[in-house]
Amino acid sequence: MTTIISEIGVNWNGNFDLLHQMVEKSKKIGCDLVKFQSIDVTNLKHPKKEIIVKSSITEENIEKIDQICKKNNIEWFCTPMYPEAVDFLNPYVKKFKIREFDGRVLLQNKTNSILDKVMKTGKHVIISSNQSPKKSKLFNSKQIDWLYCVPSYPCKLEQIDFSDIKDFNGYSNHCIEMIAPITAVSLGSKIIEIHMTSDKSKDFIDNNVSYDYSEFGEVVKQIRLLEKIKI
Repeated sequence: MTTIISEIGVNWNGNFDLLHQMVEKSKKIGCDLVKFQSIDVTNLKHPKKEIIVKSSITEENIEKIDQICKKNNIEWFCTPMYPEAVDFLNPYVKKFKIREFDGRVLLQNKTNSILDKVMKTGKHVIISSNQSPKKSKLFNSKQIDWLYCVPSYPCKLEQIDFSDIKDFNGYSNHCIEMIAPITAVSLGSKIIEIHMTSDKSKDFIDNNVSYDYSEFGEVVKQIRLLEKIKI
C-alpha cells in the first residue's frame, strides 16, 4: 500500500476549528498521515508572517495538535526548520521530515544541524530532494526515505522529471495536475505527499500547490485503484 501524506502545513491559518476539519477530512479521504511545519519565525520576513507564526507548530500549541490528531485516529509528524524544534517535537512524533531546501545540503555531503539532531533521535526521517539521492552518503541509510520534489510553487508538468524516480522511495507533489502523483505511484513510488486546502477560493498561503478535499479524494481513489493492478 502507498503511504499517502496530507500536507496541511500552514494552510490551517492557526484556526483550530479549521485544523480539526482538515485532519478529519484527511482521515476520511484515506490519508495515512498528516504533516505540519515548525518554522523559525525569529527573522522571518514574509507579508503573511502573522499567519505563519500562528500556523507553526510550537511548544505552546503542540499538545492541542496532538490531541486533535489522536481524536481522529491519524498519525501526524512535522518538518522542523530549526534545530531547537526537534526537542519539543520528539516526544510526540514517530518520524520527521526534512524539507528540500535542507536536503540540498545533504547531496553535497555537508553537515546539517537539523538533520544531525533528527538522526540522533533514531526515528524515521523523510527527506525531499530535487536530485537523485545517490549523491548522498546517506543514500543507503535504512533510517531515511527519499521523496522526489520539484521546488517550484506550483511546478508545471513539464518541470517534472521522473527519469530517476527509482532512486527515490516516493514523491512530494507541488503540481496542480492530479496526473503527477498518480504517475509517481504507477512508477513505483510508495510514499506520496500532497498539500491540502479546505478552500481554493481563499487566500491560504500554499493554495497554489494544494488540492481541495474533492481533488485530494479523487487522487487517493485513483491511487488505491492503481494498487490493484499488477504491473
